[in-house]
Amino acid sequence: APPHGRWQGPVRQPVRREAADQDKEYVGFATLPNQVHRKSVKKGFDFTLMVAGESGLGKSTLVNSLFLTDLYKDRKLLNAEERITQTVEITKHTVDIEEKGVKLKLTIVDTPGFGDAVNNTECWKSVADYIDQQFEQYFRDESGLNRKNIQDNRVHCCLYFISPFGHGLRPLDVEFMKALHEKVNIVPILAKADTLTPTEVKKKKFKIREEIQQYGIKIYQFPDCDSDEDEDFKQQDQELKDSIPFAVIGSNTVVEAKGKRVRGRLYPWGIVEVENSAHCDFVKLRNMLVRTHMQDLKDVTRETHYENYRAHCIQSMTRMVVKERNRKYGHTHRPVSHSPSLVLFIAWIRYLNTACIVTHIQT
Repeated sequence: APPHGRWQGPVRQPVRREAADQDKEYVGFATLPNQVHRKSVKKGFDFTLMVAGESGLGKSTLVNSLFLTDLYKDRKLLNAEERITQTVEITKHTVDIEEKGVKLKLTIVDTPGFGDAVNNTECWKSVADYIDQQFEQYFRDESGLNRKNIQDNRVHCCLYFISPFGHGLRPLDVEFMKALHEKVNIVPILAKADTLTPTEVKKKKFKIREEIQQYGIKIYQFPDCDSDEDEDFKQQDQELKDSIPFAVIGSNTVVEAKGKRVRGRLYPWGIVEVENSAHCDFVKLRNMLVRTHMQDLKDVTRETHYENYRAHCIQSMTRMVVKERNRKYGHTHRPVSHSPSLVLFIAWIRYLNTACIVTHIQT
């Protein structure tokens, strides 16, 4: 108590001690997200998108509309006779995009000639081989000597365009998606939605979803929302799930509608706006690809599709080592019975030696 019971002003020392105690309790790891963010922005991001489907469904126009760029400046359009004799090719277009200081290296993998021939038997094989080649290259790079600057050319998403003029999925659509659904994230697209009425779009979406389930096709599955997410995000996520397949319209032409300049298509009966959710699912598709699920597409590619390929390669190498051991020592006389882990280790060491030799020869 103060002497003689007199008040001598507020006591500030305990407040300073409390602030000092709080500073001591603050370690600083709460800034880790900021550190990761700065490092990621400095390094930049990459994303590989594949588009597949027969010619004339608006694949090139949609890609240009999605990323506000022109990736097909030097493309040569083939006439009908040249398209009949054309085989399926794989073409890559890479462009560096920057938005608000964030750099994105976008790679578009196109498949010209797909579905254009009279006989389309196994025309998807070259597409599947290309995806496997990118997995193989990444597997070799991460197993080599220099692992600092590995380029990720794995295909993170495949937009498969479905013709609006059929009654659901064609046999070619089913075979393509079944051949690739365990290698890449497939997102089905109902092309040229402006050729259909809203009722027809709704019926075709239901029919395509029904056939996808009937044939056991595994398309990209949107992750479930956490329980603590807000209601707006949950509603947006549910709308994306209900929109499969995305009914889209592509256009790089700016037209005037009700005093506004919008991207769309001008018809005698009116204007179709590309970025109007009441006209098509273009905005939903763009939001899914770029704003909400791009990282999840990359995560599923790395954690599921690539890991399946990697496990298959290691199992193949293990069988090769066991077969070589059996050939060398025979089935009846085996000096030592190796455990599965030791066999796997021997296979991995032999693969690393081979990869190092190949890398050394290439450099």
